[in-house]
Amino acid sequence: MIDKIAWLHLVGGQVLGARSRGKTVFYLPGGKREPGETDTETLIREIREELTVEIDPASAEPAGTFEAQADGHGSGVVVRTTCYTAEYTGTLTASSEIDEIAWLGYADRDRVSAAGKIIFDHLRETGLLR
Repeated sequence: MIDKIAWLHLVGGQVLGARSRGKTVFYLPGGKREPGETDTETLIREIREELTVEIDPASAEPAGTFEAQADGHGSGVVVRTTCYTAEYTGTLTASSEIDEIAWLGYADRDRVSAAGKIIFDHLRETGLLR
């Protein structure tokens, strides 16, 4: 089981996606926790590293937990993605291992990870993703 914390940032019916260097699919920005980190601490650190913005910890709200086959791993390796919404300050900029960030709609579902597809379906069903 891979335990991932992700930032679910929606604007105008689109969600912010990130594509890592050397990868072809997009995912929600975020990553794995370090020992002893809380979800919020992981979210803040990962988003700072990947997108150079500061998450407001007081605004972080759970937005669902989703499980799927982990991309690039052997059969049966599952990624559990716990999503949070949160406000931020700064300018979104691809940094660290991120090659590209993009605003994605439901039509981009085929461009995201397996976990991303489940999240996209949920967002579409709840009317948040167009």
